[in-house]
Order: sequence, then structure tokens, then C-alpha cells
Amino acid sequence: MKWPLSKKIENYLLACTIHKDEQLTTYCADHSQLCCSKCVELNHSQCSKVTPINELTNTQPTDLQGLSVELETVLGEIKSLQISQEASVESLQKTYKEHRADMIEQMRGNVNTNLDKCGYNCVGTSGKIEQYLKDDMCRSVLSILNEFDNITLKELNEMKDEVISIKGSVTSSIHKCTSLHSDLLQLLEIVQKIGDNKELCLIASIKCKHIIQQALTLLGKSGKVFKVQGKSEHNVRITSDSNTCWILAICALPDGQVLVADINNNKVKLLNQQYQVVSHWDVNARPFDICLITPSEVAVAVNNGNIHEVQFITVNQGKLVSGRKFQLQHKCRGIGHHQGDLFVTSGQELYKYTLSGKLICRLYEDRSLKYTVKKCAVSPTGDRLYITGYWPHNKLLTLARDGTLLATYTDPALVRPCGLHVTPAGQVLVCGRWSDTVQQVGWEGQSKLATLYTQRDGVRLPMSVCYSSTTSSIIVGQGGRDNIVVFRVE
Repeated sequence: MKWPLSKKIENYLLACTIHKDEQLTTYCADHSQLCCSKCVELNHSQCSKVTPINELTNTQPTDLQGLSVELETVLGEIKSLQISQEASVESLQKTYKEHRADMIEQMRGNVNTNLDKCGYNCVGTSGKIEQYLKDDMCRSVLSILNEFDNITLKELNEMKDEVISIKGSVTSSIHKCTSLHSDLLQLLEIVQKIGDNKELCLIASIKCKHIIQQALTLLGKSGKVFKVQGKSEHNVRITSDSNTCWILAICALPDGQVLVADINNNKVKLLNQQYQVVSHWDVNARPFDICLITPSEVAVAVNNGNIHEVQFITVNQGKLVSGRKFQLQHKCRGIGHHQGDLFVTSGQELYKYTLSGKLICRLYEDRSLKYTVKKCAVSPTGDRLYITGYWPHNKLLTLARDGTLLATYTDPALVRPCGLHVTPAGQVLVCGRWSDTVQQVGWEGQSKLATLYTQRDGVRLPMSVCYSSTTSSIIVGQGGRDNIVVFRVE
């Protein structure tokens, strides 16, 4: 038997989340939002579907039992995410400390080698020669120490800043998890105890659905389909370009600036919030991909001939500043990042690295053809990896964290899938280069949710795609064209 709710819980259900002292009285179907009288007056006076709650009780299904099960499921997933994120912070700090210890040990080893060499050479020598050898040793040791100060220390400070930034981002996400977990628990308790008051049941049902949707977004499981609101094109060619642009990668920064990789001119270009090129960095090879490391730093996958490397670049006051880089023993075609883990594709394999360049493992391989593992992207929670398999496979693969294949997606309307991006809410965007399409695929990687853009929308040879949550825009890079296409979405 369910007892009547306490006055405290009843007040919690009826309280407006925006105007705390007001009670909920209506529901706006246009915005799927519970409203108090102030909400209606300030924000919903123009809405056509604002209905008193007491008029909806007989028409709106509540299914509190089903919601109870869903709440319990999401609660478990949020808790697992929180544990995973806490482990990521520990792993990130451990990686940095190990790399720092290795660098210091390497410096000590170099110094000791020089000391030993000098000691060996000094045996049986005259005083003048011995003094010369000692002076030479001092110069060598000073050179090692200067190199440590000028190069290694700079690299360590770079990594330290990354760790601090990533840790701050993860900690913020953990706080969101904690808050959502608390709200979900409270609603679960209410749903399990609520009586027969139809208005309270309806309010509880709507609040449950809203908080569950918030949780699914945090879990990277948003099923929301983008709707196009407008379109613009922007020229990204600069005077020093000798060829037509091929924009193979796009990365949006949280402040609204955008980086693009122009593989045909061997440049990474920085665009301001108006999509004008304000700075560029000349690459020593071909820039195949870009991924975000911190709000102001990216990693670039660079590849050409015998050059296979990951180059870090910082955006500082509208300028691109190159940082450290590390070499790879395989081709470097695609790159993704999640909380200190780097994922790099070679064309046939997917590898996992630390930010210091240490190879952790090979997660996946398919050597049946040349470009079976082209681009990669990571889900917001890091538990799913997406990779595109190029012609003739024409596949989007979804992998588990350990590289296990979870899903395979194909579509005749997706030919030569190339560009790939996952939004902060988990929406998967993929480009079909030869089909001139940009599709949105479900987070499970099994089905198409929408074909967002085609040739009719002005998209030609889409090579890259990126979503900017700051500007609510999807940016598409094209092959053999100097323009990027920006779609305003909601």
C-alpha cells in the first residue's frame, strides 16, 4: 500500500525549478516544460500549447512503474560513469608522474655517462690534459642540464598544464554525476512511494523524464536529431596557399574559434568566431586529423613518407604555437582523445597512447584492405570508439573501450565514409565523401537517425565534420573547395 506523500516531498514536486517560491500550474507542450505563472508570463506567453496541469491528468500517460525501472537503470550507469571518471583522473596523474620520473632518470643517466667517460679518460693522463678533459666534461654536463631546462622542462610543464586542465574538466563532470545521482535517487524514492494524486503523478512523471534525458545526455546517449536553421559558406584560402584547399579535419574550440587541417597546402589554420583565417601553422608533412586536448590545445596527426608523428599545438591570443611532438612507428591517419588517452589510426589499425607518447596497446586491426581503419572518434564517456572503414567497406564501426566490435553500420547512401565526429551529447556525425552526404547515426552505431545534408544543400566531397556547442553549428570541410559550410542547428 502506498501512503500519501509527506508535505515536504509534495512541496518539492510542486516547486518551480526556476522561480523557487512559485508552484507549478501549467505545462508547455511547445517546450516540454512544467511552468509556474511567472514562467508563463515571462517565457511562454507566445506559446500555443500551454495547458493547466489538472486538465492533462486524464490524457497524459504516467507509467510510473516503467519510469521506476528506467530510473534504476540510469542510476547504475551514472554511478559507473562516476567511478570510471575518478579512475581516469588517477591514471592521468600517474602517467604524468611516471613520465616526469623517466625524464629525470634519463637526465641523470646522461650526466653519469659523461662523468664515467671523463673518469676513464683521465686515468694516466698529464695534469694539463686532465684539466682539459674535466673542462670538456663540465661543458657536456652543462649542455645536458641546459637541454633539460630548455626542452624537457618545457615539455613537462606542457603536460602538467594538460593534466590540470583535463582533471578540472573531469572533476566538473564528476560533480554533475553526483548532482544527477542525488536527483535521480530522490525521484526514484518519490515514484516508489507516490499515491493516487493524479496531478502529482503527472508532475513526477514529467520531472522523471526530464532528469532521465539530462542523465542520458551526460552519458553520451542523446537521441536528439539536429534540425537545420540556416547555412553560410566561408572561404579559408590564404595568400600563401599554392593549391585549392582540402579540409580533412575540423576542431571547434570552446571559445568559438575553429581549427582546420588543409592537407593540400600542408597547413593548420585558425579561424576566429566569424570563420576568418587569423593564423596558420606550416606543417612539415600532411595534417590528416585534429583532436581537442584542452580548451586551448589540440593534437594533430601528421603523416607523409617516413614522417609519422603527433604534434601538439596551443592557441594563444589568436596565434598558433607549436609544442612538443612524438614519433610513431606506424602511419598516422586519424586521432581522438579522451581524458588523457590518445587514440591513433594507421589506416588498418587503431592504437591507444598516453599523452607522453607511450604506446599502451593496439585495440583493433583489419588488414583485409588498405583503409579499413581511417578516422576515429570517442564517445563523451570514453566507453565507445567509432572508426570509419573506407572504400570498398563503407562502414562505420563501433568498438567497446577494449576494442571489442559492438556494431557495424552500412548504408548505400554513405559511400567512402571519411569525416567523423561525436558531439558532447553523444550524437554521431559521419561524412560520405563520394555520396556527398552528412549523416547522423544513433549513439549505438547501428542505425541512421537522419541525413542532415546532401549535395542539394551545397555539400560537395565532405571530408570532415565538427559540431560547435558554443555556436550551435555543424561545420563541414570539403575536398577540392576553398569554402567550409556552416549549418546553424538546434
